[in-house]
Amino acid sequence: MNADADQLTSHRDELEALRESLEKRLQNWLPEAPASDRVAQAMREGTLTPGKRVRPLLLILAAQDLGDKVAFEGLLDLACAVEMVHAASLILDDIPCMDNAALRRGRPTIHRQFGESVAILAAVALLSRAYAIVAEAPGLDGERRAAAVSRLAGAVGLQGLVQGQFLDLSEGGQRRDVDAILTTNELKTSKLFSATLALATLAADADEPAQTALLLFAEELGQAFQLIDDLADGVMGTGKDLNQDAGKSTLVATLGEAAVRKRLDAHLARADAHLATACPQGGRTRAFVESWFRQQLAVIGAP
Repeated sequence: MNADADQLTSHRDELEALRESLEKRLQNWLPEAPASDRVAQAMREGTLTPGKRVRPLLLILAAQDLGDKVAFEGLLDLACAVEMVHAASLILDDIPCMDNAALRRGRPTIHRQFGESVAILAAVALLSRAYAIVAEAPGLDGERRAAAVSRLAGAVGLQGLVQGQFLDLSEGGQRRDVDAILTTNELKTSKLFSATLALATLAADADEPAQTALLLFAEELGQAFQLIDDLADGVMGTGKDLNQDAGKSTLVATLGEAAVRKRLDAHLARADAHLATACPQGGRTRAFVESWFRQQLAVIGAP
């Protein structure tokens, strides 16, 4: 086995160990509940169903590449909070008055399993739990905890996921120019990545240049992530409804697949450059991002 293969194996083993630690911590925060507590059950189902865990793994790896200054338990808690926010957003995205999706992560959506009212309550409860976890994360002083809660809350509100979802619902079925689509993508996707990386910089007590570089990385990553999602809309085996974007003004519908693939390459190149600037001594985050997008492109297939 050559050096590159050894490094790849080591990277995969490290990711599996991080993922296992993350899953255990999520289960601790969302313990099993009796059948009568349907909201708690829905919270568990919406969060613990196996998923990519891109955001929490990204937070941990970036903080470690930056030279994190908190205990691993504190990093795990921040990562769990980010995953709970993401899970809450998916639950809400899927309900009938939003995207009315039937499948998520290969399983019936939460409102299909528990009813729409329980799904909404579970999403609200997950958001509340996430903020509480960040506010009490071990290893962070009071000032950094407050900053972390503020950044995470900001990613959800009118300057983030909520506004992005509103624009997608109110304008997505109309003809839009590229800038309008990019704005929606930034709010729906990039903002939570920005908050995720902001929490990593707080955990590492990173300097201002690193913070700026990671913010730029998150913006490019979010756009790339959304383009991958758009390209995969009609692909079997993604665990989601097929052709969910039919009739919507995505970049794929507006520009065509070939142009979107070129844009994807450009976003990924800029993201990697920003990440290299932020973490010159650590390459685990770069390897993770490169590997993840390579896997997704393999699922989508050649143009």
